[in-house]
Amino acid sequence: MDADGQKLVHQEITGEIIAAAIEVHRHLGPGLLESVYESCLAHEMSARGLEVRRQLSLPVEYKGHSIDVGFRIDLLVNDAVVVDLKAIEGINRVHESQLLTCLKLSKKRVGLLINFNVQILTNGIMRRVL
Repeated sequence: MDADGQKLVHQEITGEIIAAAIEVHRHLGPGLLESVYESCLAHEMSARGLEVRRQLSLPVEYKGHSIDVGFRIDLLVNDAVVVDLKAIEGINRVHESQLLTCLKLSKKRVGLLINFNVQILTNGIMRRVL
């Protein structure tokens, strides 16, 4: 698949993820634990036909060695989009940096950072592409 085709696929997947997240937020609202949103979002995305893997171990490659340091991907959707979930007061640069690092380590190009602890969910979504 060419770059334009992959871009469209990623846009479709991220659109479905965002729609699923909005549905979860509409039903639950802000103020719950991240693990609650993760479980509900995984359920909602699966119901929409997306393949979802949760809490994937992500080792760090260092000088030819794979080192398991406990780093995890919250959600990997259709083996293409990394989703990092938060339930915090506000997203700052360190959270964005964590998403970008996760993308680099996983060799994935597209990631979403979703903070459920907001009144309007679209204000808590950040999309990044490497």
